[in-house]
Amino acid sequence: MEQRRLGRTGLSVSVLGYGCGAIGGLMVKGSAAEQDRAIGRALDHGITYFDTAAVYGDGASERNLGRALRGLGAHPVVGTKLRVFAGQRNDIAGRITSSLEESLSRLGRDSVDIFQLHNPITLAGAEPSFTPEQILNEAVPALERLRAAGKFRFFGITGLGDAVALRQVLDVGGFATAQMPYNLLNPSGIGPARPDAPDLGGVIRHAAGADIGVMAIRILAGGALSGTEARSPLGVQNVEPIASGETYAQDVSAARRFLPLVAAGHAANLVELALRFVIGAPEISTNIIGTSSLEELDHAVAAVAKGRLPDGLFLA
Repeated sequence: MEQRRLGRTGLSVSVLGYGCGAIGGLMVKGSAAEQDRAIGRALDHGITYFDTAAVYGDGASERNLGRALRGLGAHPVVGTKLRVFAGQRNDIAGRITSSLEESLSRLGRDSVDIFQLHNPITLAGAEPSFTPEQILNEAVPALERLRAAGKFRFFGITGLGDAVALRQVLDVGGFATAQMPYNLLNPSGIGPARPDAPDLGGVIRHAAGADIGVMAIRILAGGALSGTEARSPLGVQNVEPIASGETYAQDVSAARRFLPLVAAGHAANLVELALRFVIGAPEISTNIIGTSSLEELDHAVAAVAKGRLPDGLFLA
């Protein structure tokens, strides 16, 4: 599988990253045997980046990923994330420290490669988001101390919120990575937004221009780019859209508008079309996908192996 440089970290990561979240659900609700096989299969496919978070299954994802990697004796690039909740906002630094220590314990590691803030960043800073000033004045000093202590190699953000606030933080905060929503339904992190989707103001291009490693999330819009509302029993049954439409049903309807491209032979199905679209963005280092089965993982890898879509395919 193609490997790309993750911005200024200098780390090499696979163009397709493995997401261990609750939307696909395998690494949260699957059996230990299924999870171990999935991580092993991902490694065999050449996937070298694995993404988890403390909030995925209340820590279950971290525990399961740590167990699987230890059992395989594997050492890929691993990133985890923290979220500061309402009752913890008066001690952001303390929450960052305690969450990291708990994550490391669940993963069974002394350190991780990447540790990321999972709260949105907005100018107003209304809960659950924070202002740029809160991030720069309270979160960053704590992250710097923990990095100096050897708890992680690099720190980053999840790029949700106001474009101007995100750019401000990325410009001066020392963040090495940014997870950004990017998919066929809303490619606005790089180029112009679609009329029916939120505009992230070209934040992906801005981050990449500053040599910040960009990780694309929601590349299948929570599953909507399959073109169906059907959900795996392992996955989240009611998916809240992120940086796409107002409802999951609207996202599915929007995804089905791309079916003529499948019918024209540009891809075998909508999922393949969506995956080959996102890997075509050179600004993005890794595109994170969650799965509910080995079959979904194999399908995603096969789709990516076909390469990017032809230039100009989506021009009006």
